[in-house]
Amino acid sequence: MEIGIDSFASAMYGTNSLSSADAMEQLLDRIAFADEVGLTVFGIGEHHKKEFLDSATPVILAAAAARTRQIRLTSAVTVLSAADPVRVYQNFATLDLIAKGRAELVVGRGSSIEAFPLFGFSLTDYDALFKEKLDLLLKIRDEEFVTWSGKFRPKLVNQPIYPRALQPKLPVWLGVGGTPDSFIRAGALGLPLMVAVIGGETHRFRPLIDLYRQAGATAGFLPDQLKVGLHSPGYVGDTDEQAIADYYPGYAELWTRLGRERGWPPVTRRQFDGLVSPTGVLVVGGPEQVVDKLIRHSEALGGVDRFTFQMDNAGLTHAQLMKSIDLIGTKVIPLLEAHTN
Repeated sequence: MEIGIDSFASAMYGTNSLSSADAMEQLLDRIAFADEVGLTVFGIGEHHKKEFLDSATPVILAAAAARTRQIRLTSAVTVLSAADPVRVYQNFATLDLIAKGRAELVVGRGSSIEAFPLFGFSLTDYDALFKEKLDLLLKIRDEEFVTWSGKFRPKLVNQPIYPRALQPKLPVWLGVGGTPDSFIRAGALGLPLMVAVIGGETHRFRPLIDLYRQAGATAGFLPDQLKVGLHSPGYVGDTDEQAIADYYPGYAELWTRLGRERGWPPVTRRQFDGLVSPTGVLVVGGPEQVVDKLIRHSEALGGVDRFTFQMDNAGLTHAQLMKSIDLIGTKVIPLLEAHTN
């Protein structure tokens, strides 16, 4: 199982307010450290809100590429519905050249919808936009000269798209939440699947992942072509108790605040304890507990090829995040490798 981290480039975390420049510098330090201790992948999300610094994802990833050597660099996710697929491909192809073949994309429709009015798109076209733009992005990836037409963008007639990525087939993962059609779409296209599970119990997603694998098999793809990634909130501490003590206060504050905006009840400690239980979604604990949970999640879902921690939006300090990255690289990954061997 590949292990990585996804970040929303939070501009405000910990007990002290940071400048945006300092927050960005610390984020790049964490990516470089993740590379140093052996994590597989680091992803940067896309938001257009005051509390995040990730509106220009490829720029952050390019800065990280100049400071790293092995770690793969990806979006998490690119809101493709509100973007131009030509520019998306060009940005990530350029990143791939800078990173010498380490770029990837995770594309999705976007659970945060602020990009739609910002770039002049209507939410009534939410799925149609994504379907059309995904079709164009994949065509650009696979063909240097593109002929294409659609509803939301001017047509292309034998148009060359440059630069070309260093990788012959730039990896494009499909980021999904809980919509069955999204899982089926990914399988029918043979795209690797990144499932965001941020609440409840992870094993409940097994029927949806089965739909993905069934659609892929029907389309003629082999099982080893149908990769499954899992993205969930998580944090690793020296011990289970320390991890929970570090993580709970910021997690509760964040989700209670989001609840006021979206109509959810406040977070309680009882709810949190359920989420960190063996079947709950939160991958929070000491290294051994985290490894046990990752193995359990993988078995419940019929195999997970990649897991990414979302940890920098729970009020944790830079020092705590760096410590957690160190534990993932020096403790969690070796324990996982020992289990698979």
